[in-house]
Parts: sequence; C-alpha cells; structure tokens
Amino acid sequence: MKRVRKAVFPVAGLGTRFLPATKAVPKEMLTVVDRPVIQYVVDEAREAGIEHFIFVTGRNKAVIEDHFDIQFELYDTLAQRGKDDQLARLQRLQPAPGQTSFTRQQVPMGLGHAVWCARELVGDEPFALLLPDMIMQSEKSCTKAMVELYEETGNNIIAVQECDPAETHKYGIVGRGEDTHHGFRITEMVEKPKAGTAPSNLYINGRYILQPEIFKILEGQEKGAGNEIQLTDAMLKLEKQQPFYGYHYRGRTFDCGSPEGFVEANVAFALWRSDMNENMAGVIRTLLDELKPSERRGAAF
Repeated sequence: MKRVRKAVFPVAGLGTRFLPATKAVPKEMLTVVDRPVIQYVVDEAREAGIEHFIFVTGRNKAVIEDHFDIQFELYDTLAQRGKDDQLARLQRLQPAPGQTSFTRQQVPMGLGHAVWCARELVGDEPFALLLPDMIMQSEKSCTKAMVELYEETGNNIIAVQECDPAETHKYGIVGRGEDTHHGFRITEMVEKPKAGTAPSNLYINGRYILQPEIFKILEGQEKGAGNEIQLTDAMLKLEKQQPFYGYHYRGRTFDCGSPEGFVEANVAFALWRSDMNENMAGVIRTLLDELKPSERRGAAF
C-alpha cells in the first residue's frame, strides 16, 4: 500500500461572490485573522504528513505561488530589525524547496477537470484532495484522521459531516453502511438529492483521499451538472471498482467561499486564540448590545 504523500489544492476559481475584494486578489488569499485561507488548508495537509503540495491555478493567481516562496527582502528586513519571532514563524510555514508544484486549469470546467489537470504531478499514487474554500477547526486535523483511516483500509476516503436533514438538497450526500475501524463503508453518493430522497444527512465536506485510477475515469468523463466535469460522477464510477470509506468529522467547518462563512471563520478563529479570545469576546458582546435589530436591518445593502 502506497503512502499518501501528495495533496491537490484546486485554486483556479474566480471568487465572484467576494467582488470587488477579489477583483485583483485571489479569494484564497483573503485572510482569516492573520493568515490567508489557503495557508490554513496547506497547514492541515502538512499536519497529516503531506510532503508535496500541488496547486491547480488559473490566471491572476501568481500571488499564491509568491506566498509560498521565500521573500528575501522581507526576511532580511525582519532579521535586521531583530524581529526573530516573526521571522521564525514565517520560516516554519515555508515549504521546503521542491515541495510545491503549480499547474494551470486554463478553462473553468469544474472540480473534476481541475483534479484531472494535476494527473502528471500526482502520478501513480494515492493523493489527498483539499478544497480551499473549506477551512476546519479541531484538535486533530480532518486530513490527518483521514490518512489514519486510509492506512487501515487502503482505499478511497471521503470526509463527511452532519447537516440539517432539510438542507440535504444543497450538498453531496453519502449513504452509510457498516462501521469499520474508525470510519464506515459508503454505500452510495448522491449529488444534491431531491427533498426527501437523501440516503442520510451526511454531506461531503471538501476533503478526500483518492486512488490514482480516478484520473483515467476523469479523462473520459462527460460533462454533468452545470455543464462541467463533476468529481462526484467520476467517484461513482470508481466506486464500482474500489471501495469508498467515510470519515465522520466532528470538528467545525467554515465555508469561506461565502461571505457569511468567511466572517464566521474570522470570528471563530479569533475566539480560538488565547491572545485574542478575551478582547474579541468583549468586542462582540458590545457590538451585539449597541447595534439594535432595527439598525441591523437598515444597515443591509
């Protein structure tokens, strides 16, 4: 059984829900407290033992590559000014030479197509797939727990969480089979099922471990919903050849692809930090007390 050494990050999206903020800045570089969203996702992969970080980019995304590169002028300035703590922190976050690769998805044709664009860099190995819009908060990273389940089963792994049964039509939903190790066998996958037809309320939360055979399927995959190549369609075909297992993640997940989720993530991560918790809790209480409901309605625009 091959070890999971590589992770793919599809970062080619335009981020139209955040305009005008994303007119010149990639949505993945918007900050949650003091780190870009993409940094949280890469850190999660690193905690899981990932050694090679593969970014599927698009136009106007060069700043992501710059972020994970050395900036000599900045490092030199910090060293000269004696800001050793800040310099050490940046160096800890810095991938080693050769650990990052970048490839282009020239045409926006869906998540399945973005994954397929990474085929030459992944090669004949299992790989993790982390959607950068979703950032997570837990003591043990979601991807680390998934790698542990992969090492027990040797097969495809999908992370899932519970959602309100009334909202299953918004997500990709899995059917739950027998428990195994610290996961369960997935019996079916349905993309945005019609109301009342979902096999469970367990939705796919943007973390996967997939076998390389998915690339051959994606190569011939026809366009599906939204006239795009859908990863779920390819996984359904792969499921006929190989088992899929689910990891029930019980931490917090924030959808930073939406303004509401992005703001929620900033509040949650600020409150999670010992150096900010007390002050931020007080600020939030004050704002709630001072901003009356009528004013909140009038502030919407």
